[in-house]
Amino acid sequence: MSLLEIQDLHVSVEGKPILKGVDLKMEKGQIHALMGPNGSGKSTLSNALLGHPKYEVTKGHILFEGEDITHLKTHERARKGLFLCFQYPTAIPGVSVANFIRTALKSVRGEASVVKTFRKSLREKMQLLGMDEKIASRYVNDGFSGGEKKRLETLQMAMLEPKLAILDEADSGLDIDALRIVSDGVNRLASPERGILLITHYQRMLDYVLEKRGYDWLQEKQPANA
Repeated sequence: MSLLEIQDLHVSVEGKPILKGVDLKMEKGQIHALMGPNGSGKSTLSNALLGHPKYEVTKGHILFEGEDITHLKTHERARKGLFLCFQYPTAIPGVSVANFIRTALKSVRGEASVVKTFRKSLREKMQLLGMDEKIASRYVNDGFSGGEKKRLETLQMAMLEPKLAILDEADSGLDIDALRIVSDGVNRLASPERGILLITHYQRMLDYVLEKRGYDWLQEKQPANA
């Protein structure tokens, strides 16, 4: 059973066809890259996978761990283990990072499991990603640099521990140092139980991900006769 299987997916936005027959299959532990120029439908696919109401599936199916989730609501997909890092994260003045992530965890896992372990887990994940713990008390993306916004998205992914993480142009607008930090975060969070879909129109992030994981790792993933 595949982690994700997209079958002949057609998606329209406000009546305009954007995707016209997309097929994709992903297994647990795999990192897939989707590349293409602006306007080619990359973000449309990511939004359709998470059930954005603006993106209408007119044909085809989205299967997650063998279950057809094509018509599920966004929060239902999140509870099943899907996660999306946005290309342009939104600022939420007045809501601290810690409270925002705590609320997200309660929504996905339930309150009881969050209360006992939240603070310890948040500290551990921030240390893993090299983040200053003071960020937890700042308002979500309010006054954040581009790199800080993307690192916060990576922190959310680390805390929610999704089965499938979709990174929609996580390298957009980043300088070289921020790009390395985000790429390192992706590599740290990769695991045999998690699939990652990288959506980008730049080669640079893919280079960092492969470089960090090592080409021996890449060869191990190829068939012996490849």
